[in-house]
Amino acid sequence: MKLAVVPVTAFQQNCSIFWDEETRVGAVVDPGGDLDRLMQVVEENGIRLEKILITHGHLDHAGGTAELAEQLSLPIEGPHRDDQFWIDRMQASAERYGFPPVRPFTPDRWLEHGDKVTVGPFIFDVVHCPGHTPGHVVFVNDAARFAFVGDVLFRSSIGRTDFPRGNHEDLISSIRNRLFPLGDDIQFVPGHGQLSTFGWERKTNPFVSDLAVGEA
Repeated sequence: MKLAVVPVTAFQQNCSIFWDEETRVGAVVDPGGDLDRLMQVVEENGIRLEKILITHGHLDHAGGTAELAEQLSLPIEGPHRDDQFWIDRMQASAERYGFPPVRPFTPDRWLEHGDKVTVGPFIFDVVHCPGHTPGHVVFVNDAARFAFVGDVLFRSSIGRTDFPRGNHEDLISSIRNRLFPLGDDIQFVPGHGQLSTFGWERKTNPFVSDLAVGEA
């Protein structure tokens, strides 16, 4: 799997583009904006985008989704239906934060915990991880030991839960009970900042490490 991580929008959200080196088939994860920059990466690498994957409905992760899907006739998969609330608010969120106008969208496929998502030769397990938003999902490729986690987990931090419908206890449970059991060796792209591994966060993260939750 080849990967390009492109920070987009004023919030420097990590939009990921991944593809198969042999077939050049790939997908984009969380196209929050700056579509010209994303398309430059696609064109430079000869990528044939197959679909758009969305971890959650916040503006900086999904703001460019409707436009990109329309431009390239791409299906949208994700997030979980519980994030309809955030997708419907997207235009108002753009106005509030001074973003260019955006449009809400309806995914071609809402995702549930335990679903499978395919992109070219790659298969991803869908892990529903509520807390940051109620419908947040994580995409895990077991073969590559790699995940796209959106704003659930960061290097040395966790997602905010003070937005409407956020829930701190749900977030901690999602990380501890649904992500960490998948394996310490899984590397992940967070929604912002540096890549990390579940094992490193389980050992050192001040919010969700074994020590932080009293399980060391």
